[in-house]
Amino acid sequence: MSKKVLIADDEPNIVTSLEYLMQKSGYEVKIARNGDEALALVESFLPDVVLLDVMMPRKSGYEVCQQIRERTDWQHIKVVMLSAKGREAEVNKGLSLGADTYVTKPFSNQELIAKIDGLLGDGAKPGGA
Repeated sequence: MSKKVLIADDEPNIVTSLEYLMQKSGYEVKIARNGDEALALVESFLPDVVLLDVMMPRKSGYEVCQQIRERTDWQHIKVVMLSAKGREAEVNKGLSLGADTYVTKPFSNQELIAKIDGLLGDGAKPGGA
């Protein structure tokens, strides 16, 4: 069974490249383009990982992360914050709200896949690789 990734980002170019990268790596992918949509998809899709942009319409990535962490039935979901804001204060805010890791844009595709694979544990890579 494929691991599931929710990409929550409102930038079409980033969504397209992340969707391609995740599908190519064997993940089942859903897309949310704002914070409200992200929370609705977390509820219905129950992803293993959420790639969560900080700056989104309706609800910020920080708000979405906080709401994910408030639900005990969502504690297993890994949250990767993605942001062009890489100052220490922003990184610390994301991590203090419960993000598992924080990746600054632009990022290396290999670095992102390695972080996701690391969060999901050895052997979690689709196809058992």
